[in-house]
Amino acid sequence: MTHSLEVACVGRTLGIRVGEALRSNKDFPQSILPTDIGDIVQSTCLAHDIGNPPFGHTGEDAIRNWFQKEGADFLQHLLPEEQDDIRNFEGNAQGLRVLTTSEYHQFHDGMRLTYATLASSIKYPWTSTPTLLGQRPKNNKYGIFQSELNYFHEIAEKTGLLQKGKNWYCRHPLVYLMEAADDFCYGIIDLEDGLEMGILQWQEIYELLLPVIVDSPQLPELERLLKKVNDGRKPALVRGKIIDAFIAAGTHAFVNNQAAFLAGEVEGDLISLSEPKGRNDVPAAKNTAKQKVFNHSRRVELEIGAYAVIGTLLNTICSAVYAFLHDPEHMTYKDNRVMSLIGENNFHPCVFKREGHYHYLALMAVIDHISGMTDNYATNLAKQFNGLGESRY
Repeated sequence: MTHSLEVACVGRTLGIRVGEALRSNKDFPQSILPTDIGDIVQSTCLAHDIGNPPFGHTGEDAIRNWFQKEGADFLQHLLPEEQDDIRNFEGNAQGLRVLTTSEYHQFHDGMRLTYATLASSIKYPWTSTPTLLGQRPKNNKYGIFQSELNYFHEIAEKTGLLQKGKNWYCRHPLVYLMEAADDFCYGIIDLEDGLEMGILQWQEIYELLLPVIVDSPQLPELERLLKKVNDGRKPALVRGKIIDAFIAAGTHAFVNNQAAFLAGEVEGDLISLSEPKGRNDVPAAKNTAKQKVFNHSRRVELEIGAYAVIGTLLNTICSAVYAFLHDPEHMTYKDNRVMSLIGENNFHPCVFKREGHYHYLALMAVIDHISGMTDNYATNLAKQFNGLGESRY
């Protein structure tokens, strides 16, 4: 949540700056304000991780791993493309599902956001099967489940996205601003986390970030202030100036390449189109965090445990759902209690009528339930399922 709020703040500023630059170049409709762009990008930034399951990317892989191995039999009644969705679960696709299907107005347009906001939230505007066949720009990444395919086409039509193939469109230009805001924050915040955990030293972090602000006229004053505070307080003094420099670089890159964005010709990301400061320093910061912070033993231990937690939850819940679908008259007391825990309202009406793709929709409801958990809740629930939890009575 903290990360999403940070990204939203950066994204809003980046969106407004881009809007102001486009307006000053007379490339902006008079009926639209720069703050409108800021509002859209801020909203997409708030939602950019909303589909992530417990334990983030590790949780994604744990879901995939379970359905590819222990849970493979639960997929036997699904169409091949539906199996691909679940065997290769993707948090980005789950994010669109949350926004359009599973939250607020369930199965009736979800959160009912604007078309522009929804289009700007889709980082990978294609489906799972061609991705797995190597036929899309980003291997193993996709943004659309079969369950949201109709919404996807509606969003693309209403916002004028350019079609590139079957169930495949160009990105909305504002996706690049959301993605850049996320990368800017990761480039800074993950390093700060490493400092707090004692994994990184301040001097190591400062040497990574210094090239971004080395030409700033405020640098001498900043370094004078840095000498007066302890290492724990130094990131706060530097963060704003670093992010402001990143935003300036991102704005410049977007405006200079706006024609390519509108034509759907950009294959990479906004950072790759930036001046050398942004193009080199953000990846360098992310790589340092990946190598040193993400591979720290404490994080590795947590990630290994995530597989057991996710496996326990999926095994218990999928077994109960399968019994409900195929032999409801002989469901055990445990199966009934599990179904009660999920809640009937969280299943698509087709599941109860045994109509259409109800096997697929039932499993999507299971994934909805688990993906909505926090790390701690998922861990505690897995303990409860295994009889190891503490009584809450």
